[in-house]
Amino acid sequence: MNAMSKNKSTNSGSFSRSFGGGRGEAIIIDSTLRDGEQAPGVVFRLDEKLRIADLLDSCGVKEVEVGTPAMGLDEQHAIRQIMHAGFKFDKLCWARAKEPDIEDSAKTGANRINISFSVSDIQLSAMGKNRSWVLQQLRPLISFARRRFDFVAVGAQDASRANLEFLDEFIAACVAESVDRIRIADTVGILNPFSTAKLFSEITQKFPLTDFEFHGHNDLGMATANSVSAFLSGAQSVSATINGLGERAGNACLEEIAAAMKVSANINTGINLKEIQEICGYVATVSSRKIHESKPITGEMVCRHESGIHCRSLIENKLSYQPFHAEEIGRSTEMVIGRHSGISSIRRFYETQNINLTKPELEIALSKARILSLKHKRNLNRTELFELIG
Repeated sequence: MNAMSKNKSTNSGSFSRSFGGGRGEAIIIDSTLRDGEQAPGVVFRLDEKLRIADLLDSCGVKEVEVGTPAMGLDEQHAIRQIMHAGFKFDKLCWARAKEPDIEDSAKTGANRINISFSVSDIQLSAMGKNRSWVLQQLRPLISFARRRFDFVAVGAQDASRANLEFLDEFIAACVAESVDRIRIADTVGILNPFSTAKLFSEITQKFPLTDFEFHGHNDLGMATANSVSAFLSGAQSVSATINGLGERAGNACLEEIAAAMKVSANINTGINLKEIQEICGYVATVSSRKIHESKPITGEMVCRHESGIHCRSLIENKLSYQPFHAEEIGRSTEMVIGRHSGISSIRRFYETQNINLTKPELEIALSKARILSLKHKRNLNRTELFELIG
């Protein structure tokens, strides 16, 4: 069924609205293999691309932007390998607004394409083009793509800096050509959650039967928040990358969006967060981009605690100082001993080692632990903790 004929609630601010064209969930489109690999210095071999695709499939990703066929024969070969590997997700190619790009995409056997048009005056002037050129090219290129693909999406590149009247005109022209989805791109990451909500609330009210996607970049550190805001304000889908991999400060981060939608908005994205650690670790390795230790969801510190006040409460209830159970994201809650630890934490450590100490003994051990932690400027390891009572 053409996406333009699908019913969609116009109450875009309600959590009860239907996401994903009636599939009952918000759809995250992964672009790690396309926009993620555009990050400077990042190159994926074919075997790595297939492994990433396999892990995306296992995590429940519904659609993957598999590449840019116009890059050449090697890229087209890689895309064909992914196309025929039996993955369940929908596969989409990205193309510039050029017939040769669309033709190259068709050669891969893909049945979905996203055709990207720059829509801001600043990008158009850099290309030596103008708004009239965009509207003149739109209809023939969509018609050209329609003869080759079952699903045609159109991207409004740099939409966040476009003239709003022209953006409406562009969207209306896409709707007239019955495109299946329109991507609204915050190409240089200038939106905030409020301006994102305003934009999507307005366009979904003007075009209530249109499937909209949000594509966010993280230049100002708001890509995850903007993506959630777009979902809650009318978008059926957002595109993102594993670890937020991408140009400059990166893209919207798939695992963060999936967790935020589940925990903060109680909305399902279909992503299995229990399996997300493996793919995030793998992409970090093959992209040579380390995961920051405090990064939400996948940083090694996100379920680790030292503060005595926190740990005492966590022993009673894991949610006292965590927004979710660590197991929900494939982790476990850790309590470490250091400068800020308390009696409860150190007692718990020794009890797990079948060592029962009196309160005075625990107080002495804790005092020694704090002194040693200050000396080394870190947590203590198991050997050091045993030596405290040796």
